Amino acid sequence: MTNFQEAFYATFHQNVPLGPRLRMAPTPSGYLHLGNGINFILNWLAARATNGQLLLRIDDLDADRKRPEYVQDIFDTLHWLGLTWQEGPGTPEEFEDVWSNRHRMKHYQAVLTNLAEANQVYACNKSRKDLQPWPGELPSEFRQQGISLEQPDTAWRAITPPGFPLPDFIVRRRDNIPAYQVASLADDLLMGITQVIRGADLASSTAAQQWLASSLSSHPSPALIYHKFLKINFLHHPLVVDTGGAKLSKSAGAMALKTLREQHTGPNMVFNQAAKMLGLTGDVSAAETLLSRYLDGSYTHLSCNFMAFSNTSRTQPAPPGSGDT
Repeated sequence: MTNFQEAFYATFHQNVPLGPRLRMAPTPSGYLHLGNGINFILNWLAARATNGQLLLRIDDLDADRKRPEYVQDIFDTLHWLGLTWQEGPGTPEEFEDVWSNRHRMKHYQAVLTNLAEANQVYACNKSRKDLQPWPGELPSEFRQQGISLEQPDTAWRAITPPGFPLPDFIVRRRDNIPAYQVASLADDLLMGITQVIRGADLASSTAAQQWLASSLSSHPSPALIYHKFLKINFLHHPLVVDTGGAKLSKSAGAMALKTLREQHTGPNMVFNQAAKMLGLTGDVSAAETLLSRYLDGSYTHLSCNFMAFSNTSRTQPAPPGSGDT
């Protein structure tokens, strides 16, 4: 078994968490590709297998890249895959009216205020060109620019420890918009998320968000109880790559699932790739088939001890939402 298979089975088959809450959180910055579809399926499967709740959250902070057709593509893809969710928008219109990031901006600003009060950020007016010579650790003098946090057209950077995977990552953009790491942390707390399944390319983002929560864990905040974020269980699935071994990317023009839909092709290929990632055997053509195969224990390379445990001692899940979030 791969490390991901072991972690997935241990979390969602052997030791089922109580009332898990998961989320699908795509960005409307391009048409979704195979990797996005697999991620949706894994989160849906984990929620269904544990009687948990699945939330749809569309992260649209990057307004410059957002397009109405990309938002629509998210709903079209989920319907094509036959996946359902318990919370979140049901249509693009409902998303804009209720669920867009802009409706939670005050909470993101609260995180920034807390970071400033805790002296965990500094103002930075360095351009990308200025930063190019330092792809890893930034020079210590960057933190001594003598710029007020209130100065216009200035970014805020986190003061991270040596060797951090995202050194001094941005928490507020030059246009005063909170950065993704801040919004994702706040949203997961506000929405009571307990489990996150995301791609391995976001492992550094997980570290950044956990650093934010840890840095603010003792900071009083009525709406955001930061230490609860440190209890979220993160699983990072392998990346889906192209024939050249490069990560699939919307911005790089990876083949969109929209193309398959327009060719009247079913989602079999997406489900089979997800099944393969989990070590499941046989052809899988639909969501319910995958769930049945998963619960039946049709795995490859599993030990007899695991099979005996999973077939006889599976913890009975609690009703959705009953766990401590």
